Amino acid sequence: MKIFSIVILSCTLGLTSIHAADEKKKADNTERNKRDKNGDTQTPPDQSNKPEDIKLTQDIRKAVMKDKNLSMTAKNVKIITADGQVTLRGPVTTTAEKTAIENYAKASAGEAKVMSQLEVKK
Repeated sequence: MKIFSIVILSCTLGLTSIHAADEKKKADNTERNKRDKNGDTQTPPDQSNKPEDIKLTQDIRKAVMKDKNLSMTAKNVKIITADGQVTLRGPVTTTAEKTAIENYAKASAGEAKVMSQLEVKK
């Protein structure tokens, strides 16, 4: 009985460590971080401190947060505004969420002033 318990415990611990390794692999943003370092994309530190840019970002964020149909993942996208140009970045769970967030940004900033880099999670 002791040997059987030890075998079961060993198998359980092995599966747990495999699952933990898979989770770590999913959370690895190394490639995305390399892409962001090159300066070609907007990141949160690029948010302007101009009052009109801050207000635009706030207006879009309020619309996104108000939408009960959006997942928490979608509500956490990055909204970066600099000189009236809005950049949307981050993962969303569906194309419908991506479209909704883009529409909120376009309604506030104007269609030509929005660059979407939203990614639908697979």
